[in-house]
Amino acid sequence: MEKILSALAEHNRLKIIELLSEQRLTVGEIAERLDLRQPQVSKHLKVLSEAGLVEVFPVGNRRIYQLRREPFMQLDRWLASYRDIQDARFDRLDEYLKELQRNDEDHGSEQ
Repeated sequence: MEKILSALAEHNRLKIIELLSEQRLTVGEIAERLDLRQPQVSKHLKVLSEAGLVEVFPVGNRRIYQLRREPFMQLDRWLASYRDIQDARFDRLDEYLKELQRNDEDHGSEQ
């Protein structure tokens, strides 16, 4: 998980992920769309590939990059555990606020 988060933390790599979420692209197409040099894009793609986020398919003399689903599903499961914790906290807070509101209403009717 740490490798995935580290790879996604860099701004240009995150932009590459966003582009690849829409369609498969070559290094040149990514470089053009992000206004980066091809060697920069290649380095970013190497990091993303090592993190398991992208895969490459050779098509003739071109290399086509696309996202891999599995790491994003893993990331979603990891984040879900934190969402569950937060949801439980918000539920408890909601109950507490409702209790305070009931107490205010009860004390208001006594006056």
